[in-house]
Amino acid sequence: MIIELDKRKSIFENASIYFEKAKKLRSKLKRLEIQINATKEKISQIGKEIEDEKRKLEKKRKKKWYEKFRWFHTSNGFLLVAGKDAITNEILIRKYLDHTDLVFHAEIHGSPFGVLKRGKDANEVDITEAAQFVASYSKAWKQKLAYIEVYYIYPEQVSKQAPAGEYLPKGSFMIYGKKNYVRAKLEIALGVDPNKNPIPGVPSSVSKKTSEYVVIIPGNKKPLETAKEISSFLKIPVEDILPFIPGESEIVKKVSAIR
Repeated sequence: MIIELDKRKSIFENASIYFEKAKKLRSKLKRLEIQINATKEKISQIGKEIEDEKRKLEKKRKKKWYEKFRWFHTSNGFLLVAGKDAITNEILIRKYLDHTDLVFHAEIHGSPFGVLKRGKDANEVDITEAAQFVASYSKAWKQKLAYIEVYYIYPEQVSKQAPAGEYLPKGSFMIYGKKNYVRAKLEIALGVDPNKNPIPGVPSSVSKKTSEYVVIIPGNKKPLETAKEISSFLKIPVEDILPFIPGESEIVKKVSAIR
């Protein structure tokens, strides 16, 4: 270390100058140490937050195959899967329809196809609930109808083969043979399980699975407005609710758990 001395000052004055410089350097060093420790603390906190997010992602529930469609479980546990549009209708019938299932369609242009898995073993309650669900996601909801006819058929009655000279657009199928009709009420329900996952369905099915749910029918409130009201009541995110709102709606019933 090279020390420069001012010849015009005494040795004590020179020492005093270096003493003051040393004090300033020590002060700067102390502030720097505080800043370093604060930065380390921030880095540590960010690290903890990243780890928390990783754990949340790892714990996040994996979606089932049917959750890319509209779906619900009937009162007796049968899975009903319905298309959202022409493309998902096509995929549903072509890829997921089995010989043990039943196929549902509302008697209106603009209805999803619904597949009741293992539907040949279902009883009247399950069939009625399946018909009600399919009806509610048809254009009948936007037309604000209260009831509509829904028919169900067997897988072997559904064909993509168009009559000679005709063309079937995507999502459309030929239906052959007898149709079995059900008069269905347009009404759906949405509840939550203990983990705050949505439970979609119709009132009779959802009420058997949870004590916290709402019932909606066709109405005049915009889907987002309805979703926000349901979100506030059920304490689940709006984005988890919107996919289950068929259109403009009215909430006619709210049921909450006794706390």
